[in-house]
Amino acid sequence: MKTVILDKCTVTKGDLDMSALEQFGEIEYFDILAPEKIVEVLQGADAVICNKSVIDKYVIDLTSLKFIGVFATGYNNIDVNYAREKGIVVCNVPGYSTDSVTQVTFSFILELASSTSKYVSSVAAGDWKRASQFSYFDYPITEIAGKTLGIYGLGTIGQSVAKVAKAFGMKVIAYTRTPKNIEGIKEVSEQELFAQSDFLTFHCPLTDETARIVNKDSLALMKPTAFLINTARGGIINEDDLAKALKERRIAGAALDVMTYEPMAKDCALWGIDNCIITPHIAWASFEARTRLIGKVADNIRAFCEGNPINVVNK
Repeated sequence: MKTVILDKCTVTKGDLDMSALEQFGEIEYFDILAPEKIVEVLQGADAVICNKSVIDKYVIDLTSLKFIGVFATGYNNIDVNYAREKGIVVCNVPGYSTDSVTQVTFSFILELASSTSKYVSSVAAGDWKRASQFSYFDYPITEIAGKTLGIYGLGTIGQSVAKVAKAFGMKVIAYTRTPKNIEGIKEVSEQELFAQSDFLTFHCPLTDETARIVNKDSLALMKPTAFLINTARGGIINEDDLAKALKERRIAGAALDVMTYEPMAKDCALWGIDNCIITPHIAWASFEARTRLIGKVADNIRAFCEGNPINVVNK
């Protein structure tokens, strides 16, 4: 079987052992390519593994693929329905980044609550040397114990975040399409989730139902003291609406690891807002998570070669 790996640079900078992918036949590696170049390198390939490269009808019709895999849990860059029509198996990798995303989610929550980076910058600028007293608290600090954490999406990552929240003494509420009945988590409606949360974090896929669920109407339900965290997909937020709410202090702040367009669009409405923290889609990217990712992609390829594909998203 000939396999083409796309987007290699988005998975490793040379720090990972990729040899697990090289046991199933001929393999070629490429970094980010233009659509027409993707078609060119896929000629004669049986399988492609990519991260964010778009594998759509155009690419599928001009190749002879039998298998499409993603270095990710999300797969909105793949035309899964058309792939199914053409008899192509599409597989994702669930669960590999749970601990990594949970950790970054709480790094956001703790930063929003404690203003740690602002104090670090203040000391680095010499403010403490010039201070007239032993301590100053120019930036807000609030305890998260006793606060309500709202979780939109109660899958593996959402449940992991809830577990950590409870360890911090937070109250946990959640909105989920499929009732879970987990002890210590109160399931509520979407409207109640937005209205009751002190911290609201999103752990859901980007679908027709979740696209732009954060908008002027849902933001209007939130407390002015509330914070919003997104490590899921940028498209669940109407960025113009969130930018307006942040600038007008209708919510206290936001921490975002994902944008609607990535890399960030030059005219992104959220860039440069003082109460908005933005990181470049790194919540998934711990060394340990990326190592697990390579192993699980290899498992997907192996299962396909053996005629029993796993993690199929277009059955």
